[in-house]
Amino acid sequence: MSKVLNKKALAEVLATKCDMTKKAALEVVDVLLDEVVCTLQEGGKVDLSGFGKFETKVRAARTGINPKTKEAIKIPETKVPGFKAAKALKDAIK
Repeated sequence: MSKVLNKKALAEVLATKCDMTKKAALEVVDVLLDEVVCTLQEGGKVDLSGFGKFETKVRAARTGINPKTKEAIKIPETKVPGFKAAKALKDAIK
């Protein structure tokens, strides 16, 4: 079974490794994630050297089909978050 690293577990690791309280570590994780979200909302990119790049991509408008009625529907353009792993991260998990 694979390990899952959620926000709480990440804060606990940060608290242990940086000799801080779990509450303070959770605040650091929250601030970090909030900044990533805010930057992406503003159309910016987040580049974490050796880890990867987060950026907002635009998914073009397209025509789809309603599976229930088989009618054609228009799906509007939408923004989606994207992530591209850095070479160092790819090499680390091989």
